[in-house]
Amino acid sequence: MAPVSAPTPGAPERRAVRAMFDGIAPRYDLLNRLLSAGIDRRWRRACVDELAFQVPSRVLDVCTGTADLLLEFLRRDPQHAGVGVDLSLEMMRRGAAKLAQAGYTKRARLGAADAEHLPFADASFDGAMVAFGIRNVGHPETALREIRRVLRVGARVVVLEFAMPRGLMGALYRLYFGRVLPRIGGLVSGNPGAYRYLPDSVERFPDPLSFARLMERVGLTRLRWRPLSGGIAYIYRGERGAATPSRALDAEPRFMPTGDE
Repeated sequence: MAPVSAPTPGAPERRAVRAMFDGIAPRYDLLNRLLSAGIDRRWRRACVDELAFQVPSRVLDVCTGTADLLLEFLRRDPQHAGVGVDLSLEMMRRGAAKLAQAGYTKRARLGAADAEHLPFADASFDGAMVAFGIRNVGHPETALREIRRVLRVGARVVVLEFAMPRGLMGALYRLYFGRVLPRIGGLVSGNPGAYRYLPDSVERFPDPLSFARLMERVGLTRLRWRPLSGGIAYIYRGERGAATPSRALDAEPRFMPTGDE
């Protein structure tokens, strides 16, 4: 397998993101389980829990990848339906196979789409979610505005993303994330650059407060966030308000941490 040129951390290029994920798609699920010791499954369950959906619900999964998050949502109720979008066709091919194996093809569809230009009508979804994808978008604020646009008023969006914990935990995690993970990821996937990009992109991602401000700036309300596994990842939750988004607010975002998991 030819090495994949990694995107620029903090300012990822659309074409480079697509090429990187197309390249690592064959081993992506295996490496997720291996490198997280399976904790990523628990994180995805927590992400879907935060949607607080009504039955039946139609949900958009942005940056769906191999559709693990969409699968978790569809398992919750036979009336649920969902759409997953991503730049990488190779990732979605694997997601489509998993959806077919689970018998969900009548309730779900996948399609190539850019998170910054979603091909859906206003207010067409009952909820939206993004797992480990928003940091790979060139302009996260634009993507969040698009996600807000396609949600009905009062619907929730939940974002699951990596973070860098502080203190001793942070030091140990940086050692693993910066040295061990790229070596294992590169060895198994054949694309070491892709797994060097991962820690670099997390380092450049906004801290929780800054990301919450970004969510508020695009018109998401009732914001909440909470750390997972000691701050290795965070869940962010907001709702589509009825008001038109305005400029950035000077006041602190109105949210409170809700505990760890």
